[in-house]
Amino acid sequence: MSMTDFLPWQQAPARRWLAARERFAHAWLIHGRPGCGQMDFALAGASSLLCETPREGLACGQCQACRWVLAGNHPDLRRIRPDAQAVREGALDVAEDAKKQPSREIRIEQIRSLLPWFNTATHRGGWRVALLYPAESLNAIAANALLKILEEPPEHTVFLLAAQAPDRLLPTLVSRCRRLPLTVPGAAESVAWLQAQGVQEPAARLAAAGGAPLLALEQARAGQPVMPDWMMLFLDQAAAGGDGAALADALQAVDPADWVDGFQRLWLDLSLGAHGLPPRYHPAEGARIAAIAKALDPAALAHAAGWLQQQRRLARHPLNPKLLTDHAARYLLQAVRPR
Repeated sequence: MSMTDFLPWQQAPARRWLAARERFAHAWLIHGRPGCGQMDFALAGASSLLCETPREGLACGQCQACRWVLAGNHPDLRRIRPDAQAVREGALDVAEDAKKQPSREIRIEQIRSLLPWFNTATHRGGWRVALLYPAESLNAIAANALLKILEEPPEHTVFLLAAQAPDRLLPTLVSRCRRLPLTVPGAAESVAWLQAQGVQEPAARLAAAGGAPLLALEQARAGQPVMPDWMMLFLDQAAAGGDGAALADALQAVDPADWVDGFQRLWLDLSLGAHGLPPRYHPAEGARIAAIAKALDPAALAHAAGWLQQQRRLARHPLNPKLLTDHAARYLLQAVRPR
């Protein structure tokens, strides 16, 4: 898919959104859960606003403006994102100093770099678009600087903020934006789209991604199994018994934020199984999940769910990753022991 194109399920809402471009709001908060395509929507929206010959309101993909967008050098488009995001996109080289990790925040310097741009004339008198994503990565200083700009927005300028967690943004910043929530498509449409992208086991992939097709595609292209090996090990040890040592070793090779998120999804499946309902994320393992859920103590399961929620807030900066994985393996296995 080209960066000037909307995803198939986004085209109809995009046309409705862009229909009133003559009375367009100066700032939009485009948000939705991970994997729904808010970043793709914002970039395609920017392309449509800059397109010189739009078709039914959407970018044509062929005019000079669209070619500039595709080449990444349109003079009226600025993409503001963390350095870590730019590295993932291949737009920024990894720092030569291995000790210096690319920033995960949008910094004040990036917001200030827009100021001279606001004082230049737009190309052919059209729009100027500033695209910020993910917007929740704005640090506090950068967010306040952006807020001051939005209080007195430059002429002919549209700000598109794409976010997965809008609740992490400054409330005053959110209040300066029109909100545009995005939804994921239905399961049948998502599975058909994933098949068209060449994804194997699209239904299982989609379920593991919580119904978010872009997240399912990302995981498939990264070569991730539908169910991670460490989760399979957890189910094995939960069913047959184990002290958690092997599980702790497996978790050490995984980013804490990833395994915490994975366990939270599995915990929902176990909770559903405890009430006789089918799993949401891992239907292929439904029989094993149901057998474990039937025998466990619901109170222990609930306490462990609360513990996982606490770890979610700390997972990006664990004080001692090895100690955390050792404790997690033993505690979570104990939580699913038969009553």
